[in-house]
Amino acid sequence: MSIYTRTGDNGQTSLFGGRRVLKCEELVDVYGSLDELNSWMGLLASRLDTIDVQGFIREIQEDLFAIGSALAGWKGLNEKTLLARVTQMEERIDLMESNLPKINNFILPGGSELGATVHVIRAVARRVERQTVALAQKEKITPTIIQYLNRLSDLLFVLARVVNQQQNAPEMIWSGKIK
Repeated sequence: MSIYTRTGDNGQTSLFGGRRVLKCEELVDVYGSLDELNSWMGLLASRLDTIDVQGFIREIQEDLFAIGSALAGWKGLNEKTLLARVTQMEERIDLMESNLPKINNFILPGGSELGATVHVIRAVARRVERQTVALAQKEKITPTIIQYLNRLSDLLFVLARVVNQQQNAPEMIWSGKIK
């Protein structure tokens, strides 16, 4: 089977169930952004050296693929699995935060190259969350998906801090002033 089908050459794509929509529709934009986030997560997993965290990232990638598929009409999304993953993310966040200094201010994204990369991925996750919330105003979307995306960006924020701490990259506290 060839990778190209030519069915999208006129600017349309098929959803699950065969319905054709324009590739510029909001729904397609959201699951395209989910695909981008998933690709960034794959890059992150490839750059981490902790097998446990790599495995958890791969599970998140599976979830993101399922979420995108569900938005496109797939009926196989398991909300219990997503809710369980939210709980797992919260447990990991709590564990990671217990080893980090408390912050009372915003921090500037950056630090080490890997830490900065995680901050970029977090920003993409926030964009996907905003797009999904906007889409949910027009389409029926389970609130579990929005909760999942919100917790994922929280996880990525804390992971960026952990990575920077491990690589001795100082956090830059935002002063709140324009110089």
